[in-house]
Amino acid sequence: MVSRSYSNLLELASGESPAFGRMTRRIPRIMTVAGIISDLDDDQSASVCSDPSSSSVQKDRIIIVANQLPIRAQRKSDGSKSWIFTWDENSLLLQLKDGLGDDEIEVIYVGCLREEIHPSEQDEVSQILLETFKCVPTFIPPDLFSRYYHGFCKQQLWPLFHYMLPLSPDLGGRFNRSLWQAYVSANKIFADRIMEVINPEDDFVWVHDYHLMVLPTFLRKRFNRVKLGFFLHSPFPSSEIYKTLPIREELLRALLNSDLIGFHTFDYARHFLSCCSRMLGLTYESRRGYIGLDYCGRTVGIKILPVGIHMGQLQSVLRLPETETKVAELIKQFGDQGRIMLLGVDDMDIFKGISLKLLAMEQLLEQHPEWRGKVVLVQIANPARGRGKDVKEVQAETYSTVKRINETFGRPGYDPVVLIDAPLKFYEKVAYYVVAECCLVTAVRDGMNLIPYEYIISRQGNELLDKVLRLEPCTLKKSMLVISEFIGCSPSLSGAIRVNPRNIDAVADAMDCALEMAEPEKQLRHDKHYKYVSSHDVGYWARSFLQDLERTCRDHARRRCWGIGFGLSFRVVALDPNFRKLSMEHIVSAYKRTTTRAILLDYDGTLMPQASIDKSPSPKSIDILNSLCRDKNNMVFLVSARSRNTLTEWFSQCEKLGLAAEHGYFLRLTRDAEWETCAPVTDTAWKQIAEPVMQLYMETTDGSTIEDKETAVVWCYEDADPDFGSCQAKELLDHLESVLANEPVTVTSGQNTVEVKPQGVSKGLVAKRLLATMQEKGMSPDFVLCIGDDRSDEDMFEVITSSVAGPSIAPRAEVFACTVGRKPSKAKYYLDDTAEIVRLMQGLASVSEQTVTV
Repeated sequence: MVSRSYSNLLELASGESPAFGRMTRRIPRIMTVAGIISDLDDDQSASVCSDPSSSSVQKDRIIIVANQLPIRAQRKSDGSKSWIFTWDENSLLLQLKDGLGDDEIEVIYVGCLREEIHPSEQDEVSQILLETFKCVPTFIPPDLFSRYYHGFCKQQLWPLFHYMLPLSPDLGGRFNRSLWQAYVSANKIFADRIMEVINPEDDFVWVHDYHLMVLPTFLRKRFNRVKLGFFLHSPFPSSEIYKTLPIREELLRALLNSDLIGFHTFDYARHFLSCCSRMLGLTYESRRGYIGLDYCGRTVGIKILPVGIHMGQLQSVLRLPETETKVAELIKQFGDQGRIMLLGVDDMDIFKGISLKLLAMEQLLEQHPEWRGKVVLVQIANPARGRGKDVKEVQAETYSTVKRINETFGRPGYDPVVLIDAPLKFYEKVAYYVVAECCLVTAVRDGMNLIPYEYIISRQGNELLDKVLRLEPCTLKKSMLVISEFIGCSPSLSGAIRVNPRNIDAVADAMDCALEMAEPEKQLRHDKHYKYVSSHDVGYWARSFLQDLERTCRDHARRRCWGIGFGLSFRVVALDPNFRKLSMEHIVSAYKRTTTRAILLDYDGTLMPQASIDKSPSPKSIDILNSLCRDKNNMVFLVSARSRNTLTEWFSQCEKLGLAAEHGYFLRLTRDAEWETCAPVTDTAWKQIAEPVMQLYMETTDGSTIEDKETAVVWCYEDADPDFGSCQAKELLDHLESVLANEPVTVTSGQNTVEVKPQGVSKGLVAKRLLATMQEKGMSPDFVLCIGDDRSDEDMFEVITSSVAGPSIAPRAEVFACTVGRKPSKAKYYLDDTAEIVRLMQGLASVSEQTVTV
């Protein structure tokens, strides 16, 4: 049956009724001890723990989830209609398991089979796969699967992530909400299958690729503390491309329900972080080498590491007799004929750049006649994973280009291009790698592409292949790579010749350079690549990701978690046990039973939203402040970074309100009192140094402004591009610290600001002054409330919390330091936004009004 906790989410997210009863049949739950299987209990949400008496060793367990299981299925030929299942040795997921090692970790797979299984056979197939392969098949109805995979994944997500915008119905396809709903529905089915095998307190879940980007939301909603990693194997586009997706925020928020998100390259991670910053307003930072993104009190880790190949599998294929035989055939076909082989191995799709490679080959033969009759490009074209008009167009263009080149430059017994579009066994591909002098990868966009890695290891070969290749013992190996700048493996192959595949002349020149390069140079490049690829294999990648996932999830148990939001906006709030939301009932109760109160309030971002255009206080805010000030038991202070002239004008109606301007440099206790200074009067000659520097950054950063105060100068980039503004702010901070190093000032960064102010001036001075004044009057407060939203307010929090045990605050006083939003803070309480703060202050004001009336 469909989990009740998910049904509402699915309906809200997709608008479809989750009528998938027959597809979410229960299967036996897997215990955490290998080999022990028990029937599923009646409560689908219950966790199952191992019986400690059944085994002395308990393995860690990881559930790997992907669109396809690493399983091949075929019908028996005896007419019994039963199935034969075998491992797919070429699957990255299976190689990942080998890399982890069976002795250390137990692996469970969840995914679809390539073949359609009739509903009447699904239970039996599930049982076989579970018991024999520890695989949990996900059965999706054919129509839904077609809309989910061939529709949304391949026609919408895949082109967009490879930088193809849907400019017309024929180019990439316009957004189709029914396909999006199918995508959500399919992800929901995956989630239901995971529910049947997961032990949420112990298991790790690792989700793979863009087919399952909303799956983290379903899992996080069911298990707030699930240990969940996600790895994206495709590119992640720049924010300019990604923001065209109508469901852009839903996908980002779904991914952020993971604990760790992995990417092949820094560029992909940078684009993702930029999207989170621009579309969700989130910030990130590097902490001791780890990139962390703050999201609702949780730190979402960002992992950057390209996947590797399975060294053991490839080396075993290199040792096969079949491989030796095939290599000998190719040597006879090409080497003995005096031909040099260039090799391309690509899927037949629009992004692999096969036609660009062929045009470069044509250009090479045109510009360098000396290579005619000597160089052969062997292009192995794997079947396309998608289907549609674009695949047929690529095939037609490829065939016509090959035909033209061979007709133009061919001769009897020599075809400059050999196109192999029939399926090849893996050992046959490896044989081509072994013989090829240079490997060409000209994809216009590709997430990773492991072809260059396989080529490098194959060229290293072994002793048996050296004999077939007629190499002397101890001969230094060589290889050459011409690769596109736009594939994920490019940054890690620094010895390759990198090209823009759309620049046909540059690719042709690179091919000529690879052919002409001196042997020692080829050997050096090969050695450099071999050392990297052999040490960064699939096992290294998998272990590194899981180590980071374990580190990221380490504090799950000690944090308080709860879910908020509906549909795909669901997210989990995680807070330190000592950091909690300020309860209205709690503070009102304390307010009523106390008699001497100190109240310190920040203004911008606390009483007034940061995004507000009109920053002046509303009549409602003035009334609340006046109500609090009329209570003779209260001393109320508004502490702001704004100038004293602005505060005087805005709060002229508040007779008894204390004001602190420019972070507390200026202070007055009531409206009719004179302004005082909390710090010694300083010379502001330093402004002549700071202002020209700020002026330069204002002119070069569109949307930024400068505010010149009496004692401080502020550069604000609130209306500038967030990424550029943040970058400029860091540069400005360094620049100002450098030129003002000998001046009595402090340079600080705030929320969208960089400020220069006199040394020693902080809002903490105001808190100290207020508490000291009350103590002098014999009014040590038994209630202290301090609310602020940014870094400058942390000084106030620190002063009032450290004063609890001192003489300035009454014994057993009620002290409330409260920040705005869930974030690291010296405050012990938080409220979500300015609206909650205004409601809180209104509640306290109502209590005071009742007291004054009585």
